[in-house]
Amino acid sequence: MKIDRLIGILSILLQKEMTTAPELADHFEVSRRTINRDIEALCKAGIPIQTSQGLGGGISIMNGYRMDRTLLTSRDMQMILAGLRSLDSVSGSRYYGQLMEKIQAGSSEFVNGRDSILIDLSSWYRDTLPPKIGLIQDAIELRRRISFDYYSPSGETKREIEPYYLIFKWAGWYVYGFCLLRKDFRLFKLNRMDGIVHGEAFDRRSEIPLPELSNEKVFPARGMVKAVFDPSMKWQLVEEYGVGSFEEQPDGTLLFEHEYADDEGLISWMLSCRDKVTVIEPESVRNKLYQIARDMTIKYDREEKKHGKQSTGRNRHSK
Repeated sequence: MKIDRLIGILSILLQKEMTTAPELADHFEVSRRTINRDIEALCKAGIPIQTSQGLGGGISIMNGYRMDRTLLTSRDMQMILAGLRSLDSVSGSRYYGQLMEKIQAGSSEFVNGRDSILIDLSSWYRDTLPPKIGLIQDAIELRRRISFDYYSPSGETKREIEPYYLIFKWAGWYVYGFCLLRKDFRLFKLNRMDGIVHGEAFDRRSEIPLPELSNEKVFPARGMVKAVFDPSMKWQLVEEYGVGSFEEQPDGTLLFEHEYADDEGLISWMLSCRDKVTVIEPESVRNKLYQIARDMTIKYDREEKKHGKQSTGRNRHSK
């Protein structure tokens, strides 16, 4: 894209005393004529670029306009590059990698190349997630609606939205937009979306509220859970809620009390802890866990008897 190339050229000119049209053409893999048109466009935009002919000549920015490099330290640049690298980890293209190269061009002494922070936003869904992100990014840029199948705890629905923001939050990717079904702005998790296709163009709404992403707003507390954990689960409590989330009892067990947002999420977490936790409150969740455990016991007992009979039948037939 031309705008990306213009930003890249400006970045090189700000970092180098001088460059040449052939060098820029080779770097961006375009013709010298294209570079000349880009330089002309930058001049029209008010960037005081000067060119000089002959031996030692080239393209540069007039003195007095050069960026003060102290505005961005090497550490600042490392943070910028770490952010770009993290986006490249979920990108289905080389866009962010190419952007990093543009920023680093001609500034080897400014960026020491030693990465101190590595951020990888990819997930187990690395084969399916990047295409979704790419489709939604294009839709946002082109202002086109997207339609998709959406799977949620309440069931499967067909949705069509006007997309405005791609968001990484709570270790997952979301798209925020105006839902034509609900007639309101909604947040959709990409892993629950399938069959994403572009729709017709739309006009950007005059008022677009920023998404409210606080835990309190998206996951309002429904109540308090009180549970006793086995000492072997201390690491999980520390990882999830911190060292101050539980009280160690005289017998070594861990008394845990915390707010929770919904019954289903709490029940799923407690089931993942197997027999290492006993829920005390709320009673409704305690009863639900008991019923699930009872139903699972009945189901597996039935399956054991069924397979046992089949096995016995086969043994008799073989005799």
